[in-house]
Amino acid sequence: MLTIERLMLWILFILLFTMAVRVPVDTDTWWHLRSGDRILDTWEIPKEDTFSFTKNGTEWIDHSWGAQVLLTLSYRVTGGSGKTNDGGVVGLALFTALLGTGGMAFVYRMCAGNVYTRAFVMVFGAATAAVFWSPRPQMFSFLLSAVILYLLYLYKFHRRDSLWGIPLLMVLWVNLHSGFAIGFILLFGFMIGEAAANILNPEDAVQWNRLGKVGLVTVVSVLVLSINPYGPRMMVYPFETAGLQTLNLFIQEWQSPNFKIPQTWPFLIMLAAIITFAGATQKRMAWSDISLTAGTVLLALWAGRNIAVFAVAATPALSRLVNAYLEERGWHLRPMKNVKGTRLVINWILLMIVAFGGLAKIGSDLLPENVEEVQEELLPLAAVSYLEKNPPQGNMLNSYNWGGLLMFLLPDFPVFVDGRTDLYGDKFLKDYFKTYLGASDWRVMLEKYDIQVVVVEDENALATLLREDDSWEIVYEDDQAVILEKAASE
Repeated sequence: MLTIERLMLWILFILLFTMAVRVPVDTDTWWHLRSGDRILDTWEIPKEDTFSFTKNGTEWIDHSWGAQVLLTLSYRVTGGSGKTNDGGVVGLALFTALLGTGGMAFVYRMCAGNVYTRAFVMVFGAATAAVFWSPRPQMFSFLLSAVILYLLYLYKFHRRDSLWGIPLLMVLWVNLHSGFAIGFILLFGFMIGEAAANILNPEDAVQWNRLGKVGLVTVVSVLVLSINPYGPRMMVYPFETAGLQTLNLFIQEWQSPNFKIPQTWPFLIMLAAIITFAGATQKRMAWSDISLTAGTVLLALWAGRNIAVFAVAATPALSRLVNAYLEERGWHLRPMKNVKGTRLVINWILLMIVAFGGLAKIGSDLLPENVEEVQEELLPLAAVSYLEKNPPQGNMLNSYNWGGLLMFLLPDFPVFVDGRTDLYGDKFLKDYFKTYLGASDWRVMLEKYDIQVVVVEDENALATLLREDDSWEIVYEDDQAVILEKAASE
């Protein structure tokens, strides 16, 4: 029978799924697909670079190989054939939405209160998390972080022991994405919080003997990280990547969030809500909620990409505070359990309207003409089309932001640089960005790599310098991109 609670759940998750469907416009999506294509075509997991000419043959740890395979399969199953706006976009968008909605489903199960309280908090949690949802391997990290936190939630609040599932999840995670480090952040945050509770508030703590099992499971989870194509090296890989200075200096998602843009405002609202309700309720937050929320806030302030991790940890904590606030004041919103007659018909009509509305929204967003319009606005597709018809003669220096797209659409032409920062390393990337930003020694890298073609943003500093250089000429230009070629010497 369709109860009010079930109706609310269906409506909530239809809306969440609809919100999670995104047209692929993240340029890193495309190099992941290119790598996935290579793995599926050769049945070999890459160990060295073959996509760039600057690092060709260099050792490369493809930390997302498993996720790349799954993303590529989702792209191919709906007709993806090597274009950005072909049928494969549908598969990518729907698969991403499934991962995002699946993660939020585990978050919902951790929330407290009735369906109204949970739905209210979940809307803010989803809006917070969705800021970095896109068809990339990090979506698997989002889902798995929610699953691991759910297992810890069961262990603390319901005394259900499923902890040995965590090492199995880590084996899966280490073969999907280097974001497996998030799992350990959650484990350590939980243990720190519960250790504090044992000292300061023992009656509300996971007792020491049970907490010791969490520590044992964590140790085992570290050891099983070696079960991957690259062996024990993956244990330290996330630290090597996070230690790259160029990530924090030049890559937007690794920088602190910009609170002037609306996309980050749900994060601020969530944070303000937690502080407000924590002060307005008599019930104290669980110490593990405090440690996990505070820890993920710091991570989110350090790098915007971690806002989604904050949403996973903070949404259940906020729901417990909101529920406590309502209970202390005797405010109860009880959904009807048995709905019959006219009300039942109305409920079914409402559900159908929401379902058809969500389907219509998804269908409209993924229409080929709409996909093409969105992608042409955000991606340099016209410039790539020019390069496809006029193949570069000689080495090409490209915008870092467009490297993945060029790898995917122009597979026969090695790129100069792309989103694989771990492959290129700090020194190379710093030299590259000096050139890209028009530093005083900008010519050095062009000469070192014998660059004959430059493909960068139209208003880029390097493009401005080359326009003023008689040895370079513009062969293509639009509102997004400019392509310059080195003039033949007389």
